[in-house]
Amino acid sequence: MGSQKTHGSAKTASRSQTALPPMYKILMHNDDYTTMEFVVSVLESVFHLAPTEANRIMLNIHMKGFGICGTYPFDIAETKVHQVHLIAKKEGFPLKCTLEET
Repeated sequence: MGSQKTHGSAKTASRSQTALPPMYKILMHNDDYTTMEFVVSVLESVFHLAPTEANRIMLNIHMKGFGICGTYPFDIAETKVHQVHLIAKKEGFPLKCTLEET
């Protein structure tokens, strides 16, 4: 019986060693200049969302002040935020995205 407890503890220890990386939510924030159409376009192109989902998130951004675009590991989330900022700057919009650890 004593060996079973040790075996169970070994299983528990090995599970904790394979922890998943921390995840980050990408938040897109409302502003008075960026058009709704542009926001939908960015959600579709950068986050690969279907038009219906992109419109739903855009309305959250417009009505609540922000919307969650997706949840990703840090490196991917950081890259997507950078892409959004580059596209927005190129088009002359002050669209802002931030990261928040889940």
